[in-house]
Amino acid sequence: MRLQNVLQALIFIWVGMPSILLAEEKPNIVIILTDDQGYADVSYNPYSPPEVSTPNIDALAHSSIICTQGYTSGHVCSPTRAGLMTGRFQQRFGIYTAGEGGSGVPLDEVFIPQRLKPAGYVSGALGKWHLGLTTEYHAMNRGFDEFYGFMGRGAHPYFDHSDMDHPIYRGLNPIKEEGYLTTRITEEAVDFIDRHKEDPFFLYVAYNAVHAPPEAPEGDIKNVTGDETRDTLMAMIKHLDMGVGEIVNSLRKHNIFDNTLLIFLTDNGGSGAMHANNAPLRGFKQMDYEGGIHVPFIVSWPAQLEGGKKCDVPMWSIDLFATALDAAGLPLPKDKPLDGKSILPALKGETDKLHEELYWSSAGEKGKWAIRSGNWKLVAEKNRIELFDLKKDLSETTNLSKKHPKVVTKLTAKYNEWLDKMAPPVSKQEKRWNPDATAPAKKMSNKEKKAAREKKKAERIKARAAEKSNQTPGSLK
Repeated sequence: MRLQNVLQALIFIWVGMPSILLAEEKPNIVIILTDDQGYADVSYNPYSPPEVSTPNIDALAHSSIICTQGYTSGHVCSPTRAGLMTGRFQQRFGIYTAGEGGSGVPLDEVFIPQRLKPAGYVSGALGKWHLGLTTEYHAMNRGFDEFYGFMGRGAHPYFDHSDMDHPIYRGLNPIKEEGYLTTRITEEAVDFIDRHKEDPFFLYVAYNAVHAPPEAPEGDIKNVTGDETRDTLMAMIKHLDMGVGEIVNSLRKHNIFDNTLLIFLTDNGGSGAMHANNAPLRGFKQMDYEGGIHVPFIVSWPAQLEGGKKCDVPMWSIDLFATALDAAGLPLPKDKPLDGKSILPALKGETDKLHEELYWSSAGEKGKWAIRSGNWKLVAEKNRIELFDLKKDLSETTNLSKKHPKVVTKLTAKYNEWLDKMAPPVSKQEKRWNPDATAPAKKMSNKEKKAAREKKKAERIKARAAEKSNQTPGSLK
């Protein structure tokens, strides 16, 4: 009898072992971040116009969880990326604008792959970086094991990669490259998955599509709207959508899709300059109206999350760091506390609130800021301040500030209390708009900006060389 019990126990352990191992297997983590894609420039959005067709993104959305209240922490590229990579308000370390973020995130901030590495994750970053131009800010000096892409702004040519002042990099080295950049980023993503299918990996795919300039393979540009820019944008979206499909298919091919936490979102609202469509939202990129910060946001993890659903809990890009740690079974850091929270409890229906408030600020030069608290949202620009009830008015058409002055006062106080805790802007602009401040200097031309960047770069190189020469063996002891 005793022998029979032992045998039964051994059989139970043997049969249950695969599921136990699966439960302990760390998920892969993939973040696909698109650039300036309109809220209605995905065809799963019922407001999308007829020219929009994104079958692969739609298929992912319908089999996953569509986060209807997904936001980014910035209304332009680089601030959002800084918040996403650190899991912290980017304003905590002085980044309020694209120029500030593009100059580099402070080196004492910790990025996602640096937290994942001790758990055995291999990490790759592909596409647009926009978190510093010089070597010390390179993705591979911020925890990533591999990098393919470019360091600078979003406006990188899609075909011409010959400018070695703003090159494509493989690893730490500039390379000569050919091909349509959206396609090349996709190919690199598929190759990364092929090579690391046996490892737990973190893959950050930051397409520069569909940021300006409007460029796509000529054969794919069809006259469907009568608007040349919009027609080119549709061709760019076609290749972006194909890329998403190839990444998903690669994960499925290697039987790792189910245990991959895949998050798809864009870095800010669609761009008016590219004739994006953000319906039903008001505004565009560079605005704190919903059209500038409320984005397509999809989460898939079949092994843990039931797909085919929607989640209406407000969440944002800063939450992805904490979510990655939660999925990997890792503790939250104590040395650099995160402002983001894991979205997994909301996706599983375990909570209907992640944040009391969400905050946006681009500091004093433009005087733009916003706060969302519950269904109330306050949007300000210099002297103008507007209040909206997003539950009743997602399109922000009716300003309720005069009808609810107490709400305005309360939210303004909350915003100011939050801003007081943030660092001064690294550009030395004021935190708050000051109507009495000296008028800003005349904007530099692109040529002048390039010359200024090159001058700063030369100064940094010279300073580092001088510092290195001063570090004698005795001084290093």
